[in-house]
Amino acid sequence: MNKAQLIDAVAENTPTRKEAQTAVEAVFESIKTSLKKADPVAISGFGTFKVKETKARTGRNPKTGETIQISAKKKVSFKASKELKDAL
Repeated sequence: MNKAQLIDAVAENTPTRKEAQTAVEAVFESIKTSLKKADPVAISGFGTFKVKETKARTGRNPKTGETIQISAKKKVSFKASKELKDAL
C-alpha cells in the first residue's frame, strides 16, 4: 500500500478525500517532527518508531576492494507491537 492508497482507504471513513489526505499528511508530519527531536513515537496496537544512531565504521568498496570510512548517521527503526504481529 502506498500513500495514495492509504488516503483512499481513510477516505472511506471521512466525508471527503481532501479531509482524508489532510489527516494522513498531518499524522506523517507529526511522526516526522517527533523523530527529528529524537522522541520515540509509540502507537498502541501498531508499534514504536525510534531514532537510532549508528557508529562510524570502516567498510569496503565491493568493486575495487578499497577500504572506505563510513560516517556515523541516524536512522529510523520500527518495532511492531504484539497485536500487529499476532494479526499477521
